Amino acid sequence: MYTTLISTQDLNARRNAFVIVDCRFELAQIARPEAGRQAYAISHIPGAFYAHLDQDLAGPIVPTSGRHPLPDPEQLAAIFRRWGISADSQVIAYDGDNGMFASRLWWLLRWLGHRAVAVLDGGFNAWQKANLPVSVETPATRSGKFVARPQNDMVVSTEAVMQLVKRSDWRLLDARAPERFRGDVEPIDPVAGHIPGARNHPFARNMDGAGLLLAPQALKTNLSAALDGVASDHSIMMCGSGVTACHNLLALEVAGLTGAKLYAGSWSEWIRDTARPIVKGNADGG
Repeated sequence: MYTTLISTQDLNARRNAFVIVDCRFELAQIARPEAGRQAYAISHIPGAFYAHLDQDLAGPIVPTSGRHPLPDPEQLAAIFRRWGISADSQVIAYDGDNGMFASRLWWLLRWLGHRAVAVLDGGFNAWQKANLPVSVETPATRSGKFVARPQNDMVVSTEAVMQLVKRSDWRLLDARAPERFRGDVEPIDPVAGHIPGARNHPFARNMDGAGLLLAPQALKTNLSAALDGVASDHSIMMCGSGVTACHNLLALEVAGLTGAKLYAGSWSEWIRDTARPIVKGNADGG
């Protein structure tokens, strides 16, 4: 069972036995929400289904939510069943290169109680560089038997974050780029800065120059430094909208640092209430 990462070679050897999901997407100031689907239509791993971040891997935005609220568990389970996922399915998620969107699907499946899910290390770029087969065919809808079993202890609310971030035995790590964390720039959300007490661990620090995740020991060293003496099961991962935070959660698992939680609403939910404090600069670490 693959539960964190899989290499291109291992996936190619067994791809016909796995449920494969393409999670490519573009998340930027100038929105191109269909760019991932268009890339999928041009070329994808044979047999892969397509997961749209906004439509499949997030719920509807409401006035109090962030940009990518968690989907309704039963609606998400219905999508998983259409992809043919059942309790015994091995699922492989991939995106273009760095795994930020694939990690979101990885985490969502774990949240609903499914552990046999892994991210393709290096994504579709690594697959293409290895000259492995591609396809333009869309697989037929299947009838999986997935049953949602939400693990609610994997998520923390805004109210919980407000209290836990004040405690020395808890750590809040923000996965956004340093310039966004400091509040120097904010290309996506209307307010710049970060939550008081948060520390910065950009998800890009989890990867090497080739877009692969660092070795487990290197990840453990880097993430332990960010946690600064706090146990991983007393840590909370956040970002702009709860997507790249999942990359830090994946990296923690690869490093053997288990039990971290997701602040799903993240910065884009925090700033919905102007009474919540924000800070700028680097005073809180990172």
